[in-house]
Amino acid sequence: MTTDALRLKLLGVGAMASPKYAPAGLLVLHAAGNVMLDGGPEAEPEPPLAAWLVTDLRGELIAQIRRLARAQGLEPAVQAYEANGLAIIPHPVAHTSHPTWGYLLSWRGRSAAWAPEFSEFPGWASGVDLMFADAAGWRRPIRFRGGVGGHGAVLETSERARRQGVRRLVLAHIGRPTIRALEAGEQLPYGEVGRERSDYML
Repeated sequence: MTTDALRLKLLGVGAMASPKYAPAGLLVLHAAGNVMLDGGPEAEPEPPLAAWLVTDLRGELIAQIRRLARAQGLEPAVQAYEANGLAIIPHPVAHTSHPTWGYLLSWRGRSAAWAPEFSEFPGWASGVDLMFADAAGWRRPIRFRGGVGGHGAVLETSERARRQGVRRLVLAHIGRPTIRALEAGEQLPYGEVGRERSDYML
């Protein structure tokens, strides 16, 4: 780890209505201003914030995120954020019938992907130093009713991340199938389970 590393704090790693975890959320701690990605109740940052970015403007938690963000004088948005060498850029992901996004973070020649929800591994995350990824399904994908998307399977995402050159994979949107698999002692082929309130350095 270098002394100029960027600190990323996982405030939550849970999928919607998780019985075990707070909602998936990442706090980017930066000298020019902290930036929140997603989160929600029990996964909310301390003020002040420079921006609150979200991956789904129609997601289940957006009303609660909006209230939390407005309490800090912000409006949650899908947009780019750039300041003092840090770039956080939205990129589309395949997830549901309306547009949804992930974010590519760039900092001093290093990169991280925040992609907590997708049905297909996002190609733009290939080769990143650190990836926070959807982990709702374990062995099989979760398909939404009507064939309008869903969540990928952790075992497939793990292998794809390894093949695509992701240097460190962290599960950050953990659903019930994955909770059951981990509690039963199943192992990841590649990657690790995200730890709430833990720091990850980029």
